[in-house]
Amino acid sequence: MDYGGRKYLVPCGKDKYISKNELLLHLKTYNIYYEGQNLQLRHREEEGELIVEGLLNISWGLRRPIRLQMQDDNQRIRPPPSSSSWHSGCNLGAHGPMLKPSTLPDIQVTDAEATPNAEAPGSGAAAKSQPEETPQLMRTRSDVGVRRRGSARTPSEQRRIRRHRFSINGHFYNHKTSVFTPAYGSVTNVRINSTMTTPQVLKLLLNKFKIENSAEEFALYIVHTSGEKQKLRASDYPLIARILQGPCEQVSKVFLMEKDQVEEVTYDVAQYIKFEMPVLRSFIQKLEEEEDREVKKLMRKYSILRLMIEQRLEEISEGPTAM
Repeated sequence: MDYGGRKYLVPCGKDKYISKNELLLHLKTYNIYYEGQNLQLRHREEEGELIVEGLLNISWGLRRPIRLQMQDDNQRIRPPPSSSSWHSGCNLGAHGPMLKPSTLPDIQVTDAEATPNAEAPGSGAAAKSQPEETPQLMRTRSDVGVRRRGSARTPSEQRRIRRHRFSINGHFYNHKTSVFTPAYGSVTNVRINSTMTTPQVLKLLLNKFKIENSAEEFALYIVHTSGEKQKLRASDYPLIARILQGPCEQVSKVFLMEKDQVEEVTYDVAQYIKFEMPVLRSFIQKLEEEEDREVKKLMRKYSILRLMIEQRLEEISEGPTAM
């Protein structure tokens, strides 16, 4: 079969292609390795184009903290009318030093579906007669806030809240830990397909966990146990790259890392990383000896050429005088 035509090729990067049959062979090996697990990949064809889709494991390799969003589109905190000094940076979990009983009443926490007639305890008739003057403040998904006194949630409400909470490897967002660093090497995953480029996968991962940092701050790397680190370019397709690397994560993993904190390590360099210093020094000594031999060889070669050129110049200069 002729694979020269574009219809038999699958793009795997800028000006890089792989034959469809070869990719399907890699995919078959990948799925056999993950047989019976949710990491198996599916493929289909749309208008002659092969599309692979499924979950991609990504390990956290961050050195600096990340920021989680402070807002949620569905749930809100309604401050009482007299809380003129309320601001979005206050600690919702603090009752004493942050909120003075003499000036601020208890805070009412309501869901988006809560009835407008619900009132905060202690507000009394004054709260009913005075309209709210401050804007609504967004509430986080982790249900951090001051609970209404005397209003126990029903089991259905508790299940709904648990569904709306999100975490990164067991970390639930709250105001005190909205900036944190995921454990190095911990694994998450995103559902993608083979047509998604590296920037698209980065944005999808950040949106999944409501991370405020820009996708431009990060990059995806394929890290091998040998120490080799290969950065995925903007034109690369991470799912294709994972399939071609093979399924075993004991050999290589996809890491999310900061662009300015990591340098690529080529295979030639990686093969020397795990050697002891005496062995590396012996390598350097051998290379220096080889370099000296090559330098001497070149010097002899050009010395001979110089002599030949000088002799030829002498012959040319003596020619006219002899005549």
